[in-house]
Amino acid sequence: MQISRNVSVVALATVFLLGGCASRGPVPTFYDFGPAAPLAAMPPGTPPVPVLVIADANGPSWLDSQRMYYRLLYADAQQSRPYAYNRWNTPPLQLLSQRLKTRVAQSGVKVLSTTDAAAGVPLLRIDVDDFSQNFDTQTQSSGHVSLRASLFRGHRLLDQKTFSRSGQAASADAQGGAQALASASDAVAADLLAWLGTLNLPKE
Repeated sequence: MQISRNVSVVALATVFLLGGCASRGPVPTFYDFGPAAPLAAMPPGTPPVPVLVIADANGPSWLDSQRMYYRLLYADAQQSRPYAYNRWNTPPLQLLSQRLKTRVAQSGVKVLSTTDAAAGVPLLRIDVDDFSQNFDTQTQSSGHVSLRASLFRGHRLLDQKTFSRSGQAASADAQGGAQALASASDAVAADLLAWLGTLNLPKE
């Protein structure tokens, strides 16, 4: 009788243990932009600016977390929804900041942080308006990046421009969204470099 009772207790404990494991749900999958591919051949000559301070990007608070968001434009474009079991490795504002710095540095510009800034060095400030995966239908989506770039020297605004790019997602899921947003971010970086190349920065 005692043995039977002990077996029952062990069996009951095992059921609770397995139930607890099952209730934890799937393990989240994490994404980032992947390695930065080499830039296409740059035109001969000097880089857009020799030295540039790039501040970390600013944006809405929901971009300062690791959650991945999407919008169902065909159902409710005003509602932003998070994926349940998919996350960014790093908050999007940090991901985008690092990718822009990498791309600018690849162009030959010496990139400094705000803590290394020297007097007279132009400063680029980035304000992100949108960074999300948008579904036009249940099976078609794209990654959309929109930001405003402001170039300062000291406290003087030299120029400002808004950039928006979209990248088509290869699959209607978080993986497709991550790839599309990486593509859109690289396209914005290319536009940003082209814009910097058109500026005739005044000398101090």
